[in-house]
Amino acid sequence: MLAALRTTANITKTAELLGVPQPTVSRRLAALGDALGAPLTRPAGRGIRLTRAGAQLAEAAERALAAVETGARQAREEIDPASGHVVLGFLHLLGRSLVPELVRGFRAAHPRIRFTLAQGSRQDMLDRLTGGELDLALLAPVPDDPALDAVVLSQQELVLTVPHAHRLANRSTIRWAELADEEFVTLEHGYGLRQITDELCAREGFEPRIAFEGQESDTVRGLVAAGLGVALLPRFDPGPPAGVTEVPLQPVVTRSICLAWPAHEPLTPAVRVFRDYVRAQA
Repeated sequence: MLAALRTTANITKTAELLGVPQPTVSRRLAALGDALGAPLTRPAGRGIRLTRAGAQLAEAAERALAAVETGARQAREEIDPASGHVVLGFLHLLGRSLVPELVRGFRAAHPRIRFTLAQGSRQDMLDRLTGGELDLALLAPVPDDPALDAVVLSQQELVLTVPHAHRLANRSTIRWAELADEEFVTLEHGYGLRQITDELCAREGFEPRIAFEGQESDTVRGLVAAGLGVALLPRFDPGPPAGVTEVPLQPVVTRSICLAWPAHEPLTPAVRVFRDYVRAQA
């Protein structure tokens, strides 16, 4: 109830959401406040807001509900693990081939297991993984977090992507230190490629001159093709699209693609089977 009230900020809407009469919600709020010894809500315009005590209790309730839901799901899947559910997160770039290949191969042997797929930035995936919204996540680079376990699946080469007409387009290789005066097109903070770009620049003693930031590599590549800067990106298979040239870096720069999961939370049978399948592919 408190969790719903924090979202709606309205007793009537909360009652509708929960499918109970409005007076029932009001009585339960009053009873909870009496038991706690402090009011749980306060007026806020035409609605209400949770007090600090109410918000803390709502957060505890949400954690408890999540634990109960996880337990119920585990119990159902212990009875029939073949009909389980996997919530898999992944970076945008990995949705082009890796995710479809893994899911297709797995479902050939486990056709009744369902998937919910979520994509986003590396930081978004990490937050949702540690927050319990995801069962597993395909990430790069490997997270340095004791709350997570991970297995490296592959190494992916990263190259400098430049416009066809760029002065560096005909180079066979390039050193990162040579890019100090270039304008960069990058992904936003929170994305793994942005982290690697910033780390490479810091290692060579300069700050990148950011011309544009985006949320998807295809957009970044399109901005490069338009002549708006250079970018660090994975090789584009089967070959670079029109308008850009890929120049290998020297020394070679790679990133580790990994599968990550909560280190201290029990996995449901379906999630455990899929994790083990992916590990076997590595």
